[in-house]
Parts: sequence; C-alpha cells; structure tokens
Amino acid sequence: MDKSNFSNKNLPTNSDSSTRILDLTEFQQLSEIPVELEWYANLDNENTRRTYKIALRDFMQFTGIRKPEEFRQVTRAHIIAFRDELKRRDLSGSSIRNKLASISSLFEYLCDKNAVTHNPVKGTKRPPVESYEGKSPALGDHQARALLESPKDTTLKGKRDRAIIAVLLYHALRRGEVCKLKVKDVRQERRGVLHMKVSGKGGKTRYLPIHPVVSGLIHDYLEESGHGHDESGPLFRSLSNNRTMSKTVGITTDAIYKIVQFYSENMGFRIGVHSLRATAATNALENNADIAKVQEWLGHANISTTRIYDHRKTRPEDSPTFKVSY
Repeated sequence: MDKSNFSNKNLPTNSDSSTRILDLTEFQQLSEIPVELEWYANLDNENTRRTYKIALRDFMQFTGIRKPEEFRQVTRAHIIAFRDELKRRDLSGSSIRNKLASISSLFEYLCDKNAVTHNPVKGTKRPPVESYEGKSPALGDHQARALLESPKDTTLKGKRDRAIIAVLLYHALRRGEVCKLKVKDVRQERRGVLHMKVSGKGGKTRYLPIHPVVSGLIHDYLEESGHGHDESGPLFRSLSNNRTMSKTVGITTDAIYKIVQFYSENMGFRIGVHSLRATAATNALENNADIAKVQEWLGHANISTTRIYDHRKTRPEDSPTFKVSY
C-alpha cells in the first residue's frame, strides 16, 4: 500500500477550532486510558456492570492486582488457583461459573485489542452446569390467576401493580425489561396486531404480540395515571412522592421485586420476579407452544436455557408406566 495514503494531507481538517470540546490535556488523557477500563466503561447493562465489578474486585484481591495493566500478566495458573479458592469458600457451581465468565469477558476484549495473546480462562475446567429446575418455581394456573387479581384496581397503585404483574405473567419479561418499557413501546402495530417492543439483554430488541388481558390493564392504568400522552416517557412510573404523575421517574427493578414479593406473601408464599417468567414459559410449553418460538419469546440466546422450563418429559401422566396394559 502506498505510504502516501497515510500523510496529513489525507486527514479531514477542522475549519473551526472553536468547536472543539476536548482540550489537549483531556484528549491525551483519554488516549491513555487502559483497555481494561475501556472494556468496563463499554458495558451498557447496569446489572452486568455490577456483576462484573464484584467478580473482578474479588479476583484482584486474590491475586493482589492493583493496576489495570497488571491483568496482562495473568496466566491460566492464576485462574485455576482462583477457581480452587472459590471452591474452598463453598460457593455454588453457578456462582463460580459466573465469576470466571466475568473474567473471561475481560480477556476476550483484551485479545480483540491485541493487549494479550490469549484468554487464560479458556481451557480452565469450570464446575458443571447445574439443573436450575425448581430454583425459580413456576406457579400453578390457579395461583397465577389469584396473584393477578391480588392488586385492588380501584387505586392508581393497584392498577399499576396489576398491569405489571400481567406483563410478567403473560409476556415473561425480565424485570429490567419491564423497567425499560416506554409508553410508545406498547403501541407498536405490526401486521394489524398490537405488539410490545422489548429491549432485552445485549441490546437485542424483540416484538411480542400483546395479550388482550395485558392490553386492557395497561389501558386502565394509563387512563388513571394520565401520562398516556407522554409517548417517550416510562410506561410504569414510581409513585413515591409522585401521586399526580408529574415526575417522569420510571419504576426500578427493586420496586418490581418488592411488588411481586408483597402480593405473593399476602397469598401465603414468597416468590421472586423470575418465578413469573418461569410460570409463563412453563405454561406456554405445557400448552404445546413450539419451543423454538418460546426461545425467541423469552429472548434466550441458547435453546438449552429454554429447555429448563420444559417439564413435559417429566410429567408423571406421560410416563410409560401408564401405557402398560395387560
């Protein structure tokens, strides 16, 4: 390639230097940021950032790493020693896998940036994948109906909470996805059918046909709240010091957790938000929904994750025991 292609004359020029936002010192400081910090700053999801931060802080304390650049001296021996230390702490297999996955993500980025030659986490034996069956128990149909009817829809809070529970039960959204919903996201028409635009993990977007029950409850909630005209505002809003809905403060993931906890405890049991996702997925599969479509519906990257909710092969009534006839 002709070296003249890289000369200054081929660079774009800034005709108006007064429009520059960064001064020379700031420009230099940004150019000197280690790629390790660049990787962390590039993480969009707040929950992912928190998880990775905890894992890396734990690893840094174990290895004595003090500066980002020291990650480049890590070998597979360090990773194995860290894994064995986590086992000695009696951490669950899934917790150990998550911590190693966090570290692996960093090294994959360093490899892409040519800061290291390989990812030392690769090839390190990890604890086997556990069966997650039963960890987020699915509700029975009668329990799901009772939970949906628990909020009293005569108040703004009741209408909001009922609409939230309906979205979780009928569309299997993650609580973070519920928090991201905007008013316009539940007004997406595709092929004449009302859809919900869901912003999922990894920046992936999916469109879900809205169940009539959910559509009706959201309509009642927006009519009561009066913020249906605010298309770009959050759909579900905080009610803390906001009874008139004058503030555009979206509900938090913690608030959604507390809503599900409160109404389930009133029914005599206690569940987390993920149980409603498990309930929706299990119910859809039990009613013969195609598992590949359920995978897309849930926003799973791998169908093996979706199979966690498929209990059809373990139903007692389907056992060959009951097919034997003499």
